Amino acid sequence: MNDKLTNCGHQITIMEYAGFPFPTVALKVYTSDLTSLFLWTCPRCKGYTKGFEVIYRDHSTCGEGRHAGPTRIDKWKRMGITSNDAAPRAVLLRFLFLLCIGCKCLASEVEATQTATLAVDASPQLARKIPDTLFGIFFEEINHAGAGGIWAELVSNRGFEAGGLHTPSNIDPWSIIGDDSSVFVETDRTSCFSRNIVALRMEVLCDNCPTGGVGVYNPGFWGMNIEEGKVYNLVMFVKSPETTDLTVSLTSSNGLQNLASATVTVSGESNWIKVEQKLVAKGTNRTSRLQITTNKKGVVWFDQVSLMPEDTYKGHGFRTELISMILDLKPRFLRFPGGCFVEGGWLRNAFRWRESIGPWEERPGHFGDVWHYWTDDGLGYYEFLQLAEDLGTEPIWVFNNGVSHNDEVDTVAIAPFVKDVLDSIEFARGSANSTWGSVRAAMGHPEPFPVKYVAIGNEDCGKKFYRGNYLKFYNAIRQAYPDIQMISNCDGSSTPLDHPADLYDFHVYNDSKTLFNMKSTFDRTSRSGPKAFVSEYAVWRGDAGRGSLLASLAEAAFLTGLEKNSDIVSMASYAPLFVNDNDQTYWMQTLFRESSGAMFHPTTISSSYSGSLAASAITWQDSENSFLRVINFGSDAVTLTISTSGLQASINALGSTATVLTSADVMDENSFSNPTKVVPVKSDLSNAAEQMQVTLAPRSFSSFDLALAQSKLVAEM
Repeated sequence: MNDKLTNCGHQITIMEYAGFPFPTVALKVYTSDLTSLFLWTCPRCKGYTKGFEVIYRDHSTCGEGRHAGPTRIDKWKRMGITSNDAAPRAVLLRFLFLLCIGCKCLASEVEATQTATLAVDASPQLARKIPDTLFGIFFEEINHAGAGGIWAELVSNRGFEAGGLHTPSNIDPWSIIGDDSSVFVETDRTSCFSRNIVALRMEVLCDNCPTGGVGVYNPGFWGMNIEEGKVYNLVMFVKSPETTDLTVSLTSSNGLQNLASATVTVSGESNWIKVEQKLVAKGTNRTSRLQITTNKKGVVWFDQVSLMPEDTYKGHGFRTELISMILDLKPRFLRFPGGCFVEGGWLRNAFRWRESIGPWEERPGHFGDVWHYWTDDGLGYYEFLQLAEDLGTEPIWVFNNGVSHNDEVDTVAIAPFVKDVLDSIEFARGSANSTWGSVRAAMGHPEPFPVKYVAIGNEDCGKKFYRGNYLKFYNAIRQAYPDIQMISNCDGSSTPLDHPADLYDFHVYNDSKTLFNMKSTFDRTSRSGPKAFVSEYAVWRGDAGRGSLLASLAEAAFLTGLEKNSDIVSMASYAPLFVNDNDQTYWMQTLFRESSGAMFHPTTISSSYSGSLAASAITWQDSENSFLRVINFGSDAVTLTISTSGLQASINALGSTATVLTSADVMDENSFSNPTKVVPVKSDLSNAAEQMQVTLAPRSFSSFDLALAQSKLVAEM
């Protein structure tokens, strides 16, 4: 072994390699410095290694002998650090070895560095325009993406309706401050809102209440994130037969740290009153709660208690920091509000647009039985349309077509559903003088929303009444709004549809390897007929965790295939947009944000390793920058020679940069505790040119920003 290596003394026994059984071996790990061409990590001491010995315990297959060198085992993570130093290369050659299965050697598995060439033909004659709408976003109320997510409402179950209409009911997550001898709470049906009849009755029993008072608190969605200096707007409806002082406070989760407080006086009368109060935070706490307390004996009723930060995006109720991240993706459309959320497990729990418009305190909310949580529908149909406008995207309205997961409306009875959808389109597109357009105008938006796309249901193809219902909706909408593009649930990528459509949904959730290989799915799709809307795609299987680097690389390769076939694929969006975690799939999508509306150019990869590579290339006109993006799905580093012809301007190394998304472990994921574990890293690209050579790290996505005089190139691999 190289004299720089130090035996860390750990031995690991393995029973298989690359999924194949082979004679038991022991690995003796050698640690080293960070100058080697490939580095490995001992799973016990966590130290970087330059190599290790493989000691065969059974010589019946591969014969006696010791072999030293790097190998691929799940727990051994190669870092892909390169060096021009001859010594590490000599060490690498010395360490290379072949693992034998029977009489066959896996030679292709042990090459440390692969080579490949990428030819990009950027000539205008072969260019094809990518649709302006190719990449957008799909929002579904799943994983608390809206309630507790992008929608800035901090109070969970603000109207006490989540427990149902039968009172007394469960008021989770509300809870009391004090004990049962000092305060008693229960719901009743005395609210002033006809569609939200449930209210909370609080009876204070103590004559000499504790100094801090007794009352109720709400922790929001897993704790309220209160930030020092920010202003929070409290709105609630209150009723009390006697004049009562209430203290409203923002505190830590245990109530000991006071972040903001104010006193509001409720005059003694039988009518409900609206209370509005600004609270300015004097501290920061990520798991805060809202408290409402009093020291006075008596009865107080509460309903529709809302707390929102004042600095929502454009004042429209959305969290500014999350909208900023969405804007960074440069989405071209917004598909909403689902997904299965639209269907419901049962039709009674499907999303109803009428019940999600108007004053928020009058919206009844509903239980999303597919994803198993209550939403107050503060984020409703109007807010989604407003969000699409704020993002500068095309709204795509997905409506229920009389079909849920467990029940359906017979086509002979579908007419009321069709009328409901026509009304929803009038709400969006109608003039301020129309029946439903006037409702929109009264909500603050007199100008119509430009709805040009609607999806008739979600994932309902093949259900008993889907086709019959679909045709009823299709014909009615075509007659009333002939310009609207209608989207079928049925996949037309391999067989023709048996009904008219402008686009068809294509959904795919699969393991990373399968999705990587699906980059060629639309190569074989007919170029006649409706176009594809890949409205839901993701790696969503156990081999890639919840959002690992491995998943993002497979998804990136899949997207290159969509770019290549963008003559038949009009739109694509990842799903789900939000989870309760950070996700490097987001960073991958930022590297595709320039694709919509660009010019596509043919590419050719030449390599025995090309099965782990995927490529597409695009250019932008009238741009001073260019982008070349490269994905390596394989576990070997690749020396890639790029040859670009037909460019209308030369590439300038000055100002060109490289951005790489990779990690030591392909299963690495971002998290709240480590949100930047896997992020793109940017550096200068000094050798940028029409003919250039780059090294692709194993399991990596590289984006090269190339300086051009007039045009813009993007090659993806």
